[in-house]
Amino acid sequence: MKARLIKRFEDEISVLDRELTHELPKEIQRAREHGDLRENAEYSAAKERQRLVESRISILRKRVSELQLLNMDKIPTDRAGFGSKLTVIENGRQMTYELVMPEDADPDKGFISVASPVGRAFVGKEAGDEVKAPTPSGVRVFELVRLVTIHDEE
Repeated sequence: MKARLIKRFEDEISVLDRELTHELPKEIQRAREHGDLRENAEYSAAKERQRLVESRISILRKRVSELQLLNMDKIPTDRAGFGSKLTVIENGRQMTYELVMPEDADPDKGFISVASPVGRAFVGKEAGDEVKAPTPSGVRVFELVRLVTIHDEE
């Protein structure tokens, strides 16, 4: 799991690095050819994208570094924690979530932050547990039907 996360981040870094070193310089050069840079929307957009890509690469490299230093001994082997994949049932609907760090959360893709109300509710739970998660829209009730910890995948 740790290796899979690192690979996912490194793959994204690779895509962004290509954009930063190959595609954006071409866009910036094309925009420069349009003349006055102060009133050049294409140039401003390309430069802003360049800053965003550089920032994202920096964040991802920091995450890779943090993951490489992660002490796996502190993560439970039999209960939900960082890196766990959870199969849950809510209102008769089965879903799969992965518990991730806040900056990697993307609920639409099933990545739930361990710091979110739902993520915190799952931490420490075992397969078979009923999990109640307080949210702004009310308490959500899940049945944790399957748990794969970060240790199970390595």
